[in-house]
Amino acid sequence: MASADRRASRKGYALVYTGDGKGKTTASIGLAVRAAGRGYKVLMLQFIKSPQRTYGEQLALSRIGIEMRQLGVGFTWTKTPEEHREALQKAWAMAKEEVLRGDWDVIILDEINNALGIERFPIADVLPLQEVVELIEQRPAYMHLVLTGRGAKPEIMEKADLVSEIQPIKHYYNEGVPAVLGLEF
Repeated sequence: MASADRRASRKGYALVYTGDGKGKTTASIGLAVRAAGRGYKVLMLQFIKSPQRTYGEQLALSRIGIEMRQLGVGFTWTKTPEEHREALQKAWAMAKEEVLRGDWDVIILDEINNALGIERFPIADVLPLQEVVELIEQRPAYMHLVLTGRGAKPEIMEKADLVSEIQPIKHYYNEGVPAVLGLEF
């Protein structure tokens, strides 16, 4: 864990990984591994992925002391809007609590941008964009906060210190290849 002295002298940054290409979560995991290697305490909260599935990144990261929690119920078409809304509301409450508690050096809000972009059912009352913007502003000064997912809102990108957009050039999905074990999950 990073010492209080190191935290006091460190400026935290807000980072956004967005775009339609594959690799946003993977980039945040690379950042998590690097931070853990420097003794930082890292938490990854996944807004869409469900704890009902096993993910390779969760298995690996737990071995090196990075905590990862799946808080979603899967793709938006796999459950009812009510199930998704309830999961998003709980995920958002946990995210706020963990960020404001200040126990972590790095928190990754994985696929929060995807969640904020849901249009199949209303989410503004359970995951308010303005509250996400405020959390970026209110996080402890030393904390690095990473937000991933397609379609980052302009308000999120405005508050970020770094925004990287990952764009697809070529993908085997386009050839009909389904998600590959070890590469996508």
